[in-house]
Amino acid sequence: MKRAALAAIAAGSALATAAAVTGIANAVADTTSQVVAAWQQAASPTPRGPLGPCSWVDDVYVSGEAGYLTHMVAHHEEAVAAAGQLQRSNRPKMRALGASIVTTQNAEIATMKSWLAKWYPGHPPARDYRPMMRDLSRLSGDALDEAFLQDMIPHHMVAIRMSQQLLASGRGEHAEVADFAAKVRDTQHTEMFQMRRYLADWFGEWSVPCGRWDRPGPHEPGPYGPGPHRPSDMMDN
Repeated sequence: MKRAALAAIAAGSALATAAAVTGIANAVADTTSQVVAAWQQAASPTPRGPLGPCSWVDDVYVSGEAGYLTHMVAHHEEAVAAAGQLQRSNRPKMRALGASIVTTQNAEIATMKSWLAKWYPGHPPARDYRPMMRDLSRLSGDALDEAFLQDMIPHHMVAIRMSQQLLASGRGEHAEVADFAAKVRDTQHTEMFQMRRYLADWFGEWSVPCGRWDRPGPHEPGPYGPGPHRPSDMMDN
């Protein structure tokens, strides 16, 4: 009798725990949807479309290895073109970030194109690729840096999701591509959080495209007190 009672209590506890976990997951999903909706509503119309960069993040779908490579080539080419504009930035850290992206991704483009030519000759390029970055050529100073960070964060998120999808789906046919996808995922994940910190520290944007940085908001107590940024970091000499 006692064992039956204990079993009933354990079963009830397990059900309560499962319900709590489900409730937390639903709450997180609702919060994420609200953040994305707020960004899309506030985003200014650009050549990419009226919904801002978040509208592309949830549309990611990798059909196979060849599709991954062709779309990643186009994705990288856009990133390289945008990152090249950072050589006009007033911030040394932004110029260094831009140079790193240009060097790394140009090399990766060459690698991916060689794989496509070797394993998938005649495979068409990604004609349906939709640009995510706005035109930065007419921007300078803070406007250039802020626009680049706002756009490149979700741009990196798409590359991360594409790479993770290929790895999780098992559609990769060559070990080299699987290793490459893991490298892209991990490298761009690191860069994404670096850019989030820049956006927060320099521009006070704690609510960032497609997510929220894990530090207090501009009007919340933080390590430097309330306020959008540390003034000494604005030019980051």
